[in-house]
Amino acid sequence: MADEVLLETRGLTKEFAGFVAVKGVDLRVRRGTIHALIGPNGAGKTTCFNLLTRFLPSSRGSIFFQGRDITHARPAAVARRGLVRSFQISATFPHLSVLENVRVALQRQRGASFDFWRSERVLGAYDARARELLDAVGLAGHEDLLAVELSYGRKRALELATTLALEPELLLLDEPTAGMGHEDVDRIASLIQKVAAQRTVLMVEHNLGVVARLCHTITVLARGEVLAEGDYATVSRHPEVVRAYLGAEHV
Repeated sequence: MADEVLLETRGLTKEFAGFVAVKGVDLRVRRGTIHALIGPNGAGKTTCFNLLTRFLPSSRGSIFFQGRDITHARPAAVARRGLVRSFQISATFPHLSVLENVRVALQRQRGASFDFWRSERVLGAYDARARELLDAVGLAGHEDLLAVELSYGRKRALELATTLALEPELLLLDEPTAGMGHEDVDRIASLIQKVAAQRTVLMVEHNLGVVARLCHTITVLARGEVLAEGDYATVSRHPEVVRAYLGAEHV
């Protein structure tokens, strides 16, 4: 199963008024792995995420998920197939409780609409699963707090729980440890490692310590193109990667 390619791009390209943000990217994410997409600022990482989830249309190239061509699929259809992303900015409902935030995500099971107006009896059917997810991300005992009252690290854990509620086959994490202190970085890295035991993860991450600790495969982007790929030991010694991060004098 580890050799099965879950997500693949072929020649993925995105141009903005003549500027090429992503150029001919070939990416292969294997099932059951944690795969990182790294590179200097402006390398095209977040643009790649937006292309994969169809938030942006590609200029050229193809995207395949679970063997199906999703190049022209709608974002909602891509998410329903199990390709689900988190965002770099907070995506919780600040004035709902922690439990209610997860329950909103779980309502997808009822169909295409969210049932905010349903009775507590109906919505309470989601509580047991919501508590399981909160326990999985270390938020047991925080169910009744408003999301706005959580620390930054715990808020990111809540976002992870709401993303997991969508039952992703492939979880895309955009800068999951951005802006965190050391303790929160360790907590979130451990959570990612834990949830990845049951699913595949593709992450954009600037913290190379987290990348080295978690990731099986690393794809390095620079100026929108793939510069190198391999495990951390391989890419960290690649002269072009060193040049892109540190400058020519370190090569």
